[in-house]
Parts: sequence; structure tokens; C-alpha cells
Amino acid sequence: MLNLLRNWKERHFSDPQRIILGLMLLAGIGIVYFLGSLLTPVFVSIIIAYLLDGLVIPLHQRIGLPRIAAVLVVFMLFIAGMTIMILWLLPLITKQVTQLVQQLPRMLVTLQSSIMQLPAPYPELISKKQIVDIIGFLNVSIADMGKQVLSLSLASVVGLIHLLVYLVLVPFMVFFLLKDKTAILSWGQRFLPDNMDLTASVWQEANAQVSNYIRGKCWEVLIVWAVSDVVFRVLDFQFSMVVSLFVGLSVLIPYLGVTVMGMVVSLIAFVQWGISGNFIAILAAYTIIQILDGTLLAPLLLSGVVHLHPVAIVVAVLLFGGLWGVWGLFFAIPLATLINAVLKVGFTRNDPLADLPVSDPG
Repeated sequence: MLNLLRNWKERHFSDPQRIILGLMLLAGIGIVYFLGSLLTPVFVSIIIAYLLDGLVIPLHQRIGLPRIAAVLVVFMLFIAGMTIMILWLLPLITKQVTQLVQQLPRMLVTLQSSIMQLPAPYPELISKKQIVDIIGFLNVSIADMGKQVLSLSLASVVGLIHLLVYLVLVPFMVFFLLKDKTAILSWGQRFLPDNMDLTASVWQEANAQVSNYIRGKCWEVLIVWAVSDVVFRVLDFQFSMVVSLFVGLSVLIPYLGVTVMGMVVSLIAFVQWGISGNFIAILAAYTIIQILDGTLLAPLLLSGVVHLHPVAIVVAVLLFGGLWGVWGLFFAIPLATLINAVLKVGFTRNDPLADLPVSDPG
């Protein structure tokens, strides 16, 4: 057993480039873990600049615009989009979120009264004791919700200050990250070891998949959001703007997002209409949107982008969601893709067994 472990260690960690790759990964994880709360505006700016650079490169390389001109065009579009979102979209969403929070107690009361009536028609499925337990859980949920709303209101001033800081710092840093990309990368490379071919290969593998995945997901979020909003408005569904927004964002969380939002849509529709034709129409519309997204839209936008097994995706969502909460859920797939690239490139390079065909378990 010891010889097996020793051979595995010599096989994978005798290469200095693999050691460099491991140190780079540990340094990145350490910076995010220990300095994440302090450098959040910097990380947000880097992510936005990374996404916008995908628009700058085609303008510069394919159309022939100078780099600075392409940066200015993309940055002005970014500022215009942010302005529209802040002045028009954000007030609408804030208004509907406020209305939704105000009506949550009424929704839960309506749900309680409906649950209380379940033992009569379905005594074999649910007992009165189970009903009492469910009602107790809902009452505790209402109390916790009130405390959370109060804490949010008390923290609103601090949140407003943070928002103002983001509105000033993030666009400023995004512009200079785009404008001085080459200079910043050259400066950073001066502090890195010379022989980093393996790390560069891992970055190229991960960058090719992650960049296409993120851009494809951004388009998917926008399309699902827009389609859901139009459908919900046509069906006169309450809180159509904010619910459709979260339906769009739910595509970022594989499997779990669709399920949770399905429950939310069902609850709001049930409180609004009860078990009726409108209720069934909303559920049918939501189901059709998700089917079209899963069978047509997502494969079209993400075809061949991420090669991860569904089990690996679920594990990534659970793991990173548990570590970093909501942000971990959103970035679970890019992080899993990075890990996959590290394993694929970093631990199969110069491996005589890597090129052997894999037998089909079926």
C-alpha cells in the first residue's frame, strides 16, 4: 500500500510544473477565502471585465477597431445598460419585492387554511397531527421572516453605502482593467516562475470552457427572464417582473433552481387563484418554458461548452453552495469546470495511460 502511494506521489508530483500549478491554485483559494470580504469590489470588477472582454476582442480582432476604441464602445454600452437597470428596472423590481414581502403573511395564512382542510377529503394521506406540525412550522417561519425583514431594514443604511461604493468603484476599475489589460498581465507575469507551461495549458482549457459557459448562461438568463415575464404578464400573474427575474436566474443553479422556483410559482399562483384554470395555466406555462430551455435553448447556447457528468454537477452545487452560500451556487459550474481542467490537463499530461480508450460501463 505504501509503495502504491509512493508511486502515485512520484508519478504526479515529481514534475515541478505540477507543484507550481498546485501552489498557484492554493494561492488563489487563499486570497478568495481570507480576503474575499475586503476585496469584493475588486473581484466583481474582474468578473465584469472578464465578461466584457469577450465583446472587446471581436471588435478589436475581427472588425479592426483599435483596442482603446473597442474598449470605449463596450464600456459605454455597459454604462448605458447599468443606467437603464438602475433608473428603470431596479425601481420596478424593488416595488414588486416590497409588495411580495408585505403579502407573504397573507399568503402563508391562506396556505394554512388550505392545509387545515386537507384531512377531510384525504384522511388516508394526511392526519390532523401532521397538519398541526405543518402549521407550527409555518408559524415559526413567519416569525423568522419578520425578524429577517427587521434586520434587513436596520441594515439598509449600511447596504446603501455599500451600493454607492460599488456604483463608483466598480465601473472605474472595470474600465481600467479593460484598457490596461495587457500592461496588468505583463506586470503580474514578472512575479511568476518562468516555466509555467502546464499552468498556461490549464488556464487555456478552463478559459475556453468557462468563458463560453458564462456568456452562454448570461444569454440564457436574459432570454428565460424575458419570455417568462411576457408569459406571466399575459396570464395576469402577480409579481410577474420579480418572479420572472428569479426564474431567469434559476438557470444558473442546475436542477435545484428550477425545482425551487417551481414551488414559488405554484405557491403564488395558488394564493392568487386557488386550484383553478389559471393556476393550471401558470404551471403549464412554467413547465413548457423549462422544457424548451432544457431541450432547445441551453443546448443551442452551451453545446460542447462544459463536459461534466450530471452527478458531478450536483456534487459541485452541494459542495460550493455549502461553502459559499448563494455565490457558491452561482459559480458552482465554473469552479467545477476549473477543477475538471486541472485534473484533465494537470494529472494526465505525460501519462501513458491517459490515451487508452475508456471502456463503456454499459
